[in-house]
Amino acid sequence: MGEAEVEKISAMVPHLLGIPHKKVWVDYDEEADVLYVNFKKPSHADDSELTDDDVIIRYEKGRVVGMTFLNAAKKYSARIQA
Repeated sequence: MGEAEVEKISAMVPHLLGIPHKKVWVDYDEEADVLYVNFKKPSHADDSELTDDDVIIRYEKGRVVGMTFLNAAKKYSARIQA
């Protein structure tokens, strides 16, 4: 891992500390361009909603257990480059 990658990951730290979840699992499916963010493992969502921004928010017993970002690289690549 190079210095640029370390800087990008380090820039995420304040954002990660600001979320209410203490554990976060992230998985990216490059072929489908879908980013999965889970706050509970294992999670068994019993409800979900699709936002206008193509984000699926997954719930288990009324609590958010994960988020799925559709078209992640396409939508967020401009932010990644910055």
